[in-house]
Amino acid sequence: MQYQIRSATLDDVPLLCQQRRQMFEDMGHTDTERLHDMSVQFADWLRYRMSHGSYFAWLIEAGDAIVAGAGLWLIDWPPHVLDPIGPRAYILNIYTDQQHRRRGLARQLTEQCLTFCRERHINWVSLHASAGGKSLYESLGFQPTNEMRLPIDWHQQSRHEVISINP
Repeated sequence: MQYQIRSATLDDVPLLCQQRRQMFEDMGHTDTERLHDMSVQFADWLRYRMSHGSYFAWLIEAGDAIVAGAGLWLIDWPPHVLDPIGPRAYILNIYTDQQHRRRGLARQLTEQCLTFCRERHINWVSLHASAGGKSLYESLGFQPTNEMRLPIDWHQQSRHEVISINP
């Protein structure tokens, strides 16, 4: 099978949302209401960032079908001892349709993201790896960090009350 990589456009937002949802479903998330809410909010988030040049995505086509995709978010990061100039890059939404897995597509997409960063002199790239993707990212040189996180319990509010952080 022949695969072709291309840049995603705003017209691809519904497909990018579908891939993101499928990625989370494949990792075991089953709450359909939350998955739906995430997809709706992610579409708005994507449109804003893609149109303002802080989110880039690539898709892999096999014939007429889109079979894989990945995204890269450029984050405005404050100057840091490890990188005084920023921005930082965050790779997300690496997804391959099940029938096209184990063919190097996720690696190709990740390498595309890393090439993009090198060409723009971006010094730091991070991502969160699923159990299935961890060995791929380690083989590319990604290392675990000391990140910690704390979920904030805001469930007293309606789940549908969303605060937009877009300016």
